[in-house]
Amino acid sequence: MQKPPIHKSFLNAFRGIFLMIKTERNFQIELLVFFVNLFFIFYFRLSNTDAALVFIASFAVLSAEIFNTAIEKICDIIQPNFDKRIGFIKDISAGAVMLTAIASVIVGILVYWKYIF
Repeated sequence: MQKPPIHKSFLNAFRGIFLMIKTERNFQIELLVFFVNLFFIFYFRLSNTDAALVFIASFAVLSAEIFNTAIEKICDIIQPNFDKRIGFIKDISAGAVMLTAIASVIVGILVYWKYIF
């Protein structure tokens, strides 16, 4: 199989992000939180290091959500009916998103604490 031109690869990636924004509620919420963080970065004038930590944490959560959604969609194709094994896969995938979100909240507390207090 021949690889598509680089611009097509970028277009496909952006289409995937747009589909996530359009169809996935949790991604929409996490994106809203990202924009709140973006506001805080400028409002509190975070240092470059602190801003980088917030960006890394935010993009980690968004990426984990994309992977979780991909895993769930694949599972739904493989087994459209209820199956405990598929439920297990979906649960651990969602758990990965939750751990990433918890870590990002901890990063947020550690970073913003010194700017707020």
